[in-house]
Amino acid sequence: MKLDLDDQVVIVTGGASGIGWACCKQFLEEGARVHVWDLAPPDEARLKELNNLDRSKLSVTQVDIAQESEIQNALDKTAALQGEVQHLVHAAAIGSGKFGFPFTNLVPSDWSKTIAINILGTVNVCHAVAPLLRSQNNGPICLIGSVAGQIGSQTDPPYSASKAANINFMQCMAKDLAPHSVRVNVVNPGMVQTPLNRGVWKAWNDQQPTEKQLSYEEWAGEKINKVVPLGRWQSVEDIANMVTFLASDRARNVTGQCINVDGGFVMHW
Repeated sequence: MKLDLDDQVVIVTGGASGIGWACCKQFLEEGARVHVWDLAPPDEARLKELNNLDRSKLSVTQVDIAQESEIQNALDKTAALQGEVQHLVHAAAIGSGKFGFPFTNLVPSDWSKTIAINILGTVNVCHAVAPLLRSQNNGPICLIGSVAGQIGSQTDPPYSASKAANINFMQCMAKDLAPHSVRVNVVNPGMVQTPLNRGVWKAWNDQQPTEKQLSYEEWAGEKINKVVPLGRWQSVEDIANMVTFLASDRARNVTGQCINVDGGFVMHW
């Protein structure tokens, strides 16, 4: 796909791995300049995946998005290394690491870190970047959500609730920023093989008696067969394809939308 994103500057939070890293690669393939915000840089194995892409267009700032004080420094560094920011992809998120069914298995303190990263971290990033895009009268924002934020997933209630909050915040931002031609959308992955997805399985598996425990592959295969009509995994590249499309002028009339890349998962519900 050629989306006319050459030399446009994109911030990707959580861009060192998983869906965030797939977004980075896709933007680089489109000729964009990408700046990663993450707790740690991409490892060497991932950097080798860039092959013949222009690695000078990729830079990294280590930042904890839960710390508001770190965000402005990261923004200044992005501008110094890559130029004026024109796009934001917010992929940074965590799960609680607990199996939450029923939710009374959890205690209130189990929610704190997930809320700090997934809700307040999103707020910190968007409060910093949105005014820049508004001043330019242009600039898409894409939040990586989850189908868990639409269906009240009982697997990890703090994660599910935080993603529902992201969807609602996206709609607030989309309404506020529309007069300035800044579009805001959420892309919801379904079943994607990421460290976060594996963490969901582990939290579930650790709660099971020995005779009911499953390998990750068994658990995931069973779940996909039950709830994904297309009957297959969604890949990180599937998500990145939608994100880059939404960043382009081909999606210039798309804002305030919650777009699922989930193989029909939510349709099942």
